[in-house]
Amino acid sequence: MAKNICIIAGARPNFVKVSPLVRAIGQRQDAECLMVYAGREDDPTLEPSLFADLQMPRPQFYLGVDSTSLNEITSRVMAQFDAFLDAHPVDVVIVVDDLASTMAAAIVTKKRAIPLAHLVAGTRSFNINMPKEINRLVIDALSDYLFTAGVRSTGVATREQSEQSQTFMVGNILMDTLRFNYGRFCRPASLPDIREGGYIVFTLNRKALIADRDKLAALLAAVSESAGPVPVIAPLRGLAREAVSALNDDIRLIDPLSYLEFGWLTAHAKGIVTDSGNVAEEATFNGVPCITLNDYTEHQETVSVGSNVLVGEDPARLADAVRQMVAGEWKKCALPDRWDGRTADRILQILLA
Repeated sequence: MAKNICIIAGARPNFVKVSPLVRAIGQRQDAECLMVYAGREDDPTLEPSLFADLQMPRPQFYLGVDSTSLNEITSRVMAQFDAFLDAHPVDVVIVVDDLASTMAAAIVTKKRAIPLAHLVAGTRSFNINMPKEINRLVIDALSDYLFTAGVRSTGVATREQSEQSQTFMVGNILMDTLRFNYGRFCRPASLPDIREGGYIVFTLNRKALIADRDKLAALLAAVSESAGPVPVIAPLRGLAREAVSALNDDIRLIDPLSYLEFGWLTAHAKGIVTDSGNVAEEATFNGVPCITLNDYTEHQETVSVGSNVLVGEDPARLADAVRQMVAGEWKKCALPDRWDGRTADRILQILLA
């Protein structure tokens, strides 16, 4: 009898990570995938091309939660996911990363005594004032299967695991997605004039940084001035786009790109400046110099082994790093352990054993 595996995603980046699992389950006779999205079916961040680009089906189920309040998201997802489980018996639930919706689904799953698996477990900022850090602690404490991406996160998960939980270093599932899609990346149609290796990509996501206009203005100036003649291209949406547009005229804003176009853009860049851990991981895979606007990263292997450098929110450090990037004076980097594209297979071997 096939095992029903429920995967719940809380935001667009989760789909990039779970797509290899969905495809792998679809190839098996002993497992069925129930894909659930915490948001609405018409969520504007889920562009029509996303699921075609990832070569995965759209979710079969939507909880319809649409809120900016973390507490409201948590309570509504708990109620909706509980009702979903009433109607759809499952054998295991897989939650991804560290969102409020992820924590909510984890709590409901554990209250029902359903086995719970946390994908990308053991990541920590060690800053208890961050809401996501609370989410990580709760999810990992509840999970029966802790699937980690690297040595550092494996150590954290092993130290903190509860009696019933098990830690497995399965590797970085984002690399499964990159390896599967790398040959399908395509040059953005909106950027016919760019030269491979001749531009810097800038991305911005963190709400606290977007809201601090003075700090953000100084960081943007450091990037644009230090880049010199190298164009800085920023595919941004929403509040991030509004903030950069209001604060800096030198950074080239473009519309958000599809997954395959963004993958091409970052893979062929001279360098990347970002506040996203996922983008930094992709940069390490591609061997592209990357600067992260933070003092820490949950993905330490991108710094210790890969191409990532942390500059915090210090304009002077950022300017120095961008100048090194432009000059081609970057550290040597390599692929971390188990970034081999077989993470989804390892996970299913464990869950279906």
